Amino acid sequence: MPAPKRRPTPESSPASDGVVHRRPDLSAAAGRYASAPASAPTSAAPGGGALPPGELDRLVHERVRLGILSALAAQPSATFTDLKTLLGATDGNVSVHARKLEEAGYIACTKSFDGRVPRTEFAITPEGRAALDRYLDHMEALIRVTRPG
Repeated sequence: MPAPKRRPTPESSPASDGVVHRRPDLSAAAGRYASAPASAPTSAAPGGGALPPGELDRLVHERVRLGILSALAAQPSATFTDLKTLLGATDGNVSVHARKLEEAGYIACTKSFDGRVPRTEFAITPEGRAALDRYLDHMEALIRVTRPG
């Protein structure tokens, strides 16, 4: 059986004119962020260890997980159904991403019954709030160094 064909990546696929186009290199912005004043925020990995300058917390950066953390930061708690509706995600998608955040200690999950109907409720933990704050600080720092003026 032949090997599956791989789609060319933007870095390696030649354009119709034969020129290879590369993605912009943002390492200069990351370097400026690394040499920012001591008051600049630093990112941390879920285990509390520091991330290299220019690297975002991948656990928080994913769209659905960022949406979950943001929603829970804006209100004391939210049900599974609330998050699913708010994010426009499927049951499985919300479940998988919420579990990753729970395993990292970023959110807490409480399961109960409302009559005979199961109810799953989530709340952000202090660690989750700190991770979200670090992520937002990092994004703001990247915006500051890349936006002119």
